[in-house]
Amino acid sequence: MATSPCGGGGGGVSSSAAGLGAEAALEIRTRSVEQTLVPLVSQITTLINHKDKPKRSDKTLQAIQRVGQAVNLAVGRFVTVGEAIANENRELKKEMSIACIEAKRAGETIAQLTDVTNLDHPESDGRITIFTDKTGVVKAARLLLSSVTKVLVLADRIVIKQIIASRNKVLATMEQLEKVTSFQEFVQIFSQFGNEMVEFAHLTGDRQNDLKDEKKKARMAAARAVLEKCTMMLLTASKTCLRHPDCESALLNKEGVFHRMRLALEQVIEIVTDSRPSGENEMVPLSIYTSIKEFKNKMEGLRENLYVLSKENLSTMLELILEHTEDFTDSAYTSHEHRERILEQSKQAKMELEQLVSVWMQAQSQKTKDITEDLEVAILKTIQCMNELKRELHHAATSLAADLLKYHADHMVLKALKITGVEGNLEAVAEYTCKLSEQKEQLVETCRLLRHVSGTEPLEITCIHAEDTFQVTGPQIISAAETLTLHPSSKIAKENLDVFCEAWESQLSDMSMLLREINDVFEGRRGEKRAYLSLPRPGKHNANLKALKPVKLDTEEQAKLGKLGLELHLLTSDVDSETEKWEDQENEIVHHGQSISSMAHSMYLFTRGEGLLKTTHDLFHQAEIFATEGIKLASVLTAFSNQLEDDDAPLLLLEIDKLIPECQQLQITAKNIVQGKNATFTKVDTCIRKTKGVMTILSQVLPLSCKLLKKCGNGWLRSPHPWRENRLQTNTNDNSMEGKTDAFGIKSLEHHVANLTFLESK
Repeated sequence: MATSPCGGGGGGVSSSAAGLGAEAALEIRTRSVEQTLVPLVSQITTLINHKDKPKRSDKTLQAIQRVGQAVNLAVGRFVTVGEAIANENRELKKEMSIACIEAKRAGETIAQLTDVTNLDHPESDGRITIFTDKTGVVKAARLLLSSVTKVLVLADRIVIKQIIASRNKVLATMEQLEKVTSFQEFVQIFSQFGNEMVEFAHLTGDRQNDLKDEKKKARMAAARAVLEKCTMMLLTASKTCLRHPDCESALLNKEGVFHRMRLALEQVIEIVTDSRPSGENEMVPLSIYTSIKEFKNKMEGLRENLYVLSKENLSTMLELILEHTEDFTDSAYTSHEHRERILEQSKQAKMELEQLVSVWMQAQSQKTKDITEDLEVAILKTIQCMNELKRELHHAATSLAADLLKYHADHMVLKALKITGVEGNLEAVAEYTCKLSEQKEQLVETCRLLRHVSGTEPLEITCIHAEDTFQVTGPQIISAAETLTLHPSSKIAKENLDVFCEAWESQLSDMSMLLREINDVFEGRRGEKRAYLSLPRPGKHNANLKALKPVKLDTEEQAKLGKLGLELHLLTSDVDSETEKWEDQENEIVHHGQSISSMAHSMYLFTRGEGLLKTTHDLFHQAEIFATEGIKLASVLTAFSNQLEDDDAPLLLLEIDKLIPECQQLQITAKNIVQGKNATFTKVDTCIRKTKGVMTILSQVLPLSCKLLKKCGNGWLRSPHPWRENRLQTNTNDNSMEGKTDAFGIKSLEHHVANLTFLESK
């Protein structure tokens, strides 16, 4: 069984509620699990904090009871989904069932302990409540958090298992493709392989987006990029082998593709299971950027404690940094000017450190507790020197990369290989393959230098991926060119060479974007990492993506939206409170109301720089879906109004007439293309205001509809597919990728526990 995405130890969701202890302190490795637990911890914290307040007004008591009941109701629905998942996965049924029982028991306990509104004096009534049993609610909270986390972890384990099963199917079909001997059989099996790769791409794409660890996310992106590009290579390389079975270069070409795909598949499984096949730790080469950062931190630590480390420790760290600079000074591609400046800065760094050590040792001999002025100056001069060294290294690597990319932008060597290959000119092909090998060595060396100055660990990983891609694709192009030269009239061999050349050109394009990203980091311009790898991504199909450049709100913009966001948050609390009052939780009006409120809460979190909506593009996309859901609700309400008495219908129609134009205006705003920071912020502000307007109407519609429903009888508007069944029925749809993804319950579980967010009492 795959390892769990949640392990023991620190990090992850922490509980601010006093006494929630170690059970709540789990390392959460995926965003979906974390975002599901956050509101639950928040609600539990609200309850814990209430118990120590000396004054308890009726309003406070009612709030406590509503929160307790809300927790219990939401946990009940959460458990229903968990039990459904258990029934469909026998190997985890026992563990899941136990966790569900524990969660249900804890939810009921919390509801009992918070049942305080009918007590005049909660402490003296004799009943056990949140006020008389000060540890009871903490114990129940621990049990609830622990059991809910177990359910989420088990559900997540099923997702991991699905990815592994998908990988196994891909590997099995690859083995068949490798052994196939006829075109007809190959076409049939490759069709199956293509479908399996699409499924694997969907599953791993969802997982990549869900990962919290940016390094793992970068490794997953790299592995998926390999698989995407290699799928087309596998097709043409296999076809070429079938057409020319005795051609050694064609066989070599094909074997290289299969080998690389297997390595990429293995890397994906290592990431999702958080393990390596032989148990060894992943070794990423140390970069100069990381070493300099650590070296500076150590020096700055001397300001707090003169005895925190030894002079030998600092000297060793500098020696290691200067040893790595030899990658630049020894490189045949580093210009003479850059080499001289790097050597000069390295010499200066040694001198500055010697001076620092001298002053430092003098301060220690005088048993000085506080840092002296001379030592402060020495620290500042050494740090400045290291910054200058880092700048020289950055300029050396990035200028080399820029020159290379510009020089090879016309792809002359690739074009020459295609022409001479079709001509069958062995001598010319040999000449151009030598030139391509030289180009490959230049690019590989440049990627190594870029890794040293990349600035972040994810970009380091992307540099390593680029280096590996050039290292592998170069020889594959050469073998494909040799095959075409031996069979110059072969259309399949020509197509095969074209595909490998396109992969090379694509990697050069990716490297150009990577270079811009590294420069952005160095200059401090970087907001968030660009998704420049070519696999399918959310929103990639949107033709307006370039115009709507995804950006995050800065601190000042978040502050401006603070009041508006808080007002939206209060409205979501009101709406959630109203939906809980409905006896029939499977009513269509309730279903749409819960969905709308959940989306509004995500938009509120965005105004605080939190939640799953990370960029303005995410927000605008969410606003479109929100508006569409509002229009659907208006349609349901209109159908309901047709069933009402003549005296009652106008009240509801009045609210519907307000709701539809508000949703339509929000749709128009969300789709409107804007340019520039100020225009983007104005659009964000307008979207939040329009969303608030819809929520205001909804807070009026829900109680009115509930009242009218009771008046005409509770049989109206029961959803033809009850809310829970509507989400679980996808489990049986084998042909739907979305169904397969949602079948494992993470999204359903997240939605249920998200309902715990309402009534955050003050």
